[in-house]
Amino acid sequence: MINRIRGIRKQKGMTLADLAEACVPPTTPQTVGRLETGMRNLSLNWMERIAAALDVDPEMLVRSEKAGHPQVVATLVKDGAEALAATRDAIPSTDLAGDGVLMVLDIDYPHGEYRPGDQLWLRQLDPDQAGRAINRDVLVPRKGGRFVFGRLIDRQGDLLGILPPGQGQKQDVIKDAPWIAVAEMLVRTL
Repeated sequence: MINRIRGIRKQKGMTLADLAEACVPPTTPQTVGRLETGMRNLSLNWMERIAAALDVDPEMLVRSEKAGHPQVVATLVKDGAEALAATRDAIPSTDLAGDGVLMVLDIDYPHGEYRPGDQLWLRQLDPDQAGRAINRDVLVPRKGGRFVFGRLIDRQGDLLGILPPGQGQKQDVIKDAPWIAVAEMLVRTL
């Protein structure tokens, strides 16, 4: 098995020392380096400690040597596509974001910037964390098995103000939402 600790650590902008300090209990940068390079065995206990410190699921840390994994090969900059010095595993943002249930909203009709066939991946939050989602697209359940989707534009106590996509729509106000799901990733086939 190949471990992906270094790639995930770098994508999160952490140094060996940062990751070592984030472990519970803390460890040394040298130990993390040995785990990354395979010089030290990555046991289940280490997988759980490192994954918790990186805020990812433990299974994100390893992949089979047989299974191919999408690679980041270039970066699009002002002057065009530039090759990377070395390729790295592509890790979906949803795998790096952490806690909260993931859910998907299928788009069947064009609304605002969304097109038919799009999938919008959302991460569930507690309503008391709604302040983190201001000016972001959200999905909120309503009574009777219905939902409201749109831009969260206001939060006052237990009231959420959501502006549906598209022109001429009126704001929906939701009271006592059991949860709120924040848009995290758009998947669009070309």
